[in-house]
Amino acid sequence: MEKHKIVVLDGYTENPGDLSWAQLEEFGDVTVYDRTAYAESELIAERIGDADIAVINKTPISAATIDKCPELKAVFVLATGYNVVDVKYARGKGIDVVNVPTYGTHIVSQYAVSLLMEICSHIGHHDREVKAGRWQNNVDWCFWDYPMMELAGKTAGIIGLGRIGKETARILGALHLEVLAYDASRSDEGAELAKYVELDELLSRSDIIFLHCPLFPETEGIINKDNIAKMKDGVILINNSRGPLVNEQDLADALESGKVYAAAVDVVSTEPIKPDNPLLKAKNCIITPHISWAAKEARQRIMDITADNIRAWAEGSPVNVVN
Repeated sequence: MEKHKIVVLDGYTENPGDLSWAQLEEFGDVTVYDRTAYAESELIAERIGDADIAVINKTPISAATIDKCPELKAVFVLATGYNVVDVKYARGKGIDVVNVPTYGTHIVSQYAVSLLMEICSHIGHHDREVKAGRWQNNVDWCFWDYPMMELAGKTAGIIGLGRIGKETARILGALHLEVLAYDASRSDEGAELAKYVELDELLSRSDIIFLHCPLFPETEGIINKDNIAKMKDGVILINNSRGPLVNEQDLADALESGKVYAAAVDVVSTEPIKPDNPLLKAKNCIITPHISWAAKEARQRIMDITADNIRAWAEGSPVNVVN
């Protein structure tokens, strides 16, 4: 097999040291950079140099970068999303852009439900309070600072019933919730896990709403003041899909008013989060730093699939090409 020159531009989040790049080394010389400053296009092009394969996670590959890297033949993305690559320009230059479409179904749905569980029970808060001495000095034999919530019998709505949405529906069903779903496409499998309804019905009936839909023009800002107004008073919102699905100021306002009782998000509109993001100061809002995907098992799956993607491409039968 022909030997390739491979550059990994931002490998740290995929492999902070607990995995191995050895699978990629089967295909040629591999240079791994933990991080490459996203705004420094000159540095990105310099590091790619004469490599024919670039492996990225969030490092942008622009038309200008492509023009400066004439040997580049393929970009392999260590993720499902590939919006950081100018895929149209890459296609015009004969450069394949390849992603990892399925690697985190179980962990992302697990994390979504974990966010809900934290809202229901505030386990982390009460653990910290016990260790701060409140229980040992309490006049009663127990205490709690937030309403304890039971999920059984409540209604959950899932916007986007793809692979992750279906897995979330399975978990919610096991917890004895009624599950509604809104999706532009419907399937028999989905119908066994949730009741398909129109968006307005889902918004008006759900006690908890999960976002599991992709970011398209028609879904950007789907959680906005108009749609929030259609929701039950005291609804809970969970988003570990894409940040721009939510109008963050509208959600912050709804949290302040109590229209939305609580929200938990693992994604925001600009990442890393900006200090002026309105959700940072909103009440009853849990924010985690885009880590739904980050279990070691899922990251190993990304590594395995990326190696398979490179192998198939090198053998002339590419798979998972997005452009």
